[in-house]
Amino acid sequence: MDIKERIRRTPREEEAPAAASPRGRKGGAAMLLLRWSLPAAALVVCAVLLLLLAGGSAARRGHLLDADPSGRDDPRLVRPRDEDGTSGSPVVVKDKLLGGLLVPGFDEQSCLSRYQSVLYRRMSPHFPSTYLLERLRKQEALQKKCGPRTEFYRKAVEQLKSGQDIKVMDCNYLVWTAYSGLGNRILTIASAFLYAILTNRVLLVDGDKGTADLFCEPFPETSWLLPSDFPIKQFKNFSIGSPESYGNMLKSKVVHSSPAFLYLHLAHDYSEYDKLFFCEDNQQYLQTIPWLILKSDNYFVPSLFLIPAYQEELMRLFPQRDAVFHHLGRYLFHPSNAVWGMITRYYDSYLARADEKLGIQIRVFDTETGPFQHVLDQVLACTFKEHLLPEVNTQEPIVSPRKAKSKAALVTSLNSGYCDKFRNMYWEHPTANGETISFHQPSHEEHQNSDKKMHNRKAWAEIYLLSLSDVMVTSAWSTFGYVAQGLSGLKPWLLFKPENRTAPDPPCRQVLSMEPCFHAPPFYDCKTKRGTDTGKLVPHVTHCEDMSWGLKLVDQN
Repeated sequence: MDIKERIRRTPREEEAPAAASPRGRKGGAAMLLLRWSLPAAALVVCAVLLLLLAGGSAARRGHLLDADPSGRDDPRLVRPRDEDGTSGSPVVVKDKLLGGLLVPGFDEQSCLSRYQSVLYRRMSPHFPSTYLLERLRKQEALQKKCGPRTEFYRKAVEQLKSGQDIKVMDCNYLVWTAYSGLGNRILTIASAFLYAILTNRVLLVDGDKGTADLFCEPFPETSWLLPSDFPIKQFKNFSIGSPESYGNMLKSKVVHSSPAFLYLHLAHDYSEYDKLFFCEDNQQYLQTIPWLILKSDNYFVPSLFLIPAYQEELMRLFPQRDAVFHHLGRYLFHPSNAVWGMITRYYDSYLARADEKLGIQIRVFDTETGPFQHVLDQVLACTFKEHLLPEVNTQEPIVSPRKAKSKAALVTSLNSGYCDKFRNMYWEHPTANGETISFHQPSHEEHQNSDKKMHNRKAWAEIYLLSLSDVMVTSAWSTFGYVAQGLSGLKPWLLFKPENRTAPDPPCRQVLSMEPCFHAPPFYDCKTKRGTDTGKLVPHVTHCEDMSWGLKLVDQN
C-alpha cells in the first residue's frame, strides 16, 4: 500500500493500531510515520530502541513507586529468569524479608503474616544494621541447637532436676514468664530477647495467657515455647517475696557460687536489691547461672544501654538508637493465622481504600468507663491543632465533591462512646476542607481482661491495625500505644495524661522517638553506689515525654 492510499484511509481505521500500542496513540502515530519513511532494517533497530526506552520507563516508574509516601507501593525491582535462563522484564515485588530481618524457608501457610505483612504496611525508612542481622542469624542457630526436643535441652533439664550446683554449659537459658497485659508482655519479651542476645542465652517463653495462640514461632526449625514438662512447676507463682529471687538472695546475703537457677523479679514493684540486676558486677555473676527465670512488666531496654559491659555491643547492634523495638518487634511478633485473619478482614473492609489512615488510640486510666467529655475535647484539640483531622463547618451545608480526599480514622478504645461521637459529628456536619472522613472501631470490650483468649486476640489485632496507620495519636502511659508506634516506625502525637478530669493544654505533642518508655527504671549509680538521675548519664537515654521519671532511648543523630 503506497503513501497516498494510507492517507486516504479513514481516521478510525488508522486509530486501531495506535490503540493497541503499549504507549498509547502517540506511540502508534510514531510507528506509523516510521513505517512510511524507513526501510525494514531501520524499523527493526528503532523497534529495539523503543523497547529499551519502554523498559527504562518501567524501571523509573518502579523507583517512583518505591518513594511513594503512602507506603502501599514500596517495591523492589527484580528481573525474573525465563525458562530459557534469560532475564525477563522487570517486575515489582515487596521486600518480604524486611531488609534481612527475616529469613526464607518457613512454611508460609503456617504463618501467613510473616511474609504477607509487607502488603499492608508502608516500607520502613529504618534499616537494620548488618551486625544486627549477623547476631540474629547466630541467635537462630543457638535456638535451633539448644531449643526444646534437642539433646542439649534434655541434658540441661536433667541437670536442673538434680538440684545440684552446676556450671554453665554450651546451652544456657532465659525463661520469660507470662505476666500483666498484652502490651506489657510484648515489650518484656522484646527486652528479654535482647538480653538473651547480649548474654548468649536461649529464650524460652511461657505460653500461658494466650501467648502461644497469638504469635507465630519466630525462630526457624525450632520452638521458643517452654515445654509443659518444665521441671520448676512453681515458676509461674514467683514474686517479689520468693526466696529464689536474686534480689532476696542479695538482701539475705545467701548468694552462693553456682545455683541451678535464679529468679529475676523486674516487675514494677521490684526492690532496690532486685534493681542491682542493672549493675555490671551483678551481671558478671549472673553469667555463671545456667537457668534464669524472668518476670517483668517493663520495657527495661534503656537501662541495658547503661551497663558498661554491653554498651559497645548495643551501639553496633543499633546505630540508630531509637529503632531497637522497631527492629526486634518486627522480627519477633508475627500474628498467628487466627489473628491475621481478623486483621486483614477488617483492613480490607474498612481501611484499604482510604487515601490516608489516621490511628487514634484512647486509653483512660480511670475507675469509670466513660466516655468523658474532657477526653473527647482533648483528642479533638490535638487533631485539629496538628491538622490531623479537618474541622467541621457548622454554618453551611457544603456537599463534598465525589472525588474528595478520603481519610479513614481507626479508633481503638475499651469504650465505644468516643468513636460514636466522632462519627456523628462528621456525619451531621461537612468538613471545612471538603475531605470525607470515616470512623471505625473494631471492638469495645469496656474492661481489660487479659486472661481471655478472644480478648487478647482482639487486642493484638487492634494493636497491629493501629500500626498500619499513616499518622498516629496515642495515649500517655499506654503500652498498647507503645507497641503500635514501635511496629509502625512512626513518631506519634502523644496525648498528655489529663489531671482532675481536665483536658491538658497543650493537648499533645509529637514524641522524640518511637521507642517505648521504661516506666520503672532504677535511679542508682552502680559505680558510686548512690542514687543518681539515670536519664542524664548518656545522651541517648533520656526521660519520657509522658512520664517524667521514665527512661527512653532517643537518637541524637
